[in-house]
Amino acid sequence: MPRMTTPAPLAFLAIVAEFFGGLGLILGLLTRIAAFGIGINMIVAIVTVHSAFGFFMNWTGAQKGEGIEYHLLVLAMVVFLMIRGAGAISVDRALTVAAASPPPQSDLAHS
Repeated sequence: MPRMTTPAPLAFLAIVAEFFGGLGLILGLLTRIAAFGIGINMIVAIVTVHSAFGFFMNWTGAQKGEGIEYHLLVLAMVVFLMIRGAGAISVDRALTVAAASPPPQSDLAHS
């Protein structure tokens, strides 16, 4: 199967999705959106390149390329993050808690 080439704008989008998606996941910022971008990137990688080499990764160097094992693992993590969201120590959680807390009220109603 011949290797498919990616047009320059699509390659740029893939680079941006992987870089900022990874950065977003590390910080816990826009976690679901970052996970979605990385998931789409993994699906494209499976379809265009890695499906021709089977399931397993190339641990011993015996085959020409890498299989889809790692990409499926990343897709499982992406599904979990898209359903569950970021953890307790994340920018998403800090923003959510700050937005949900009621504003402080002054006690000026004393009589």
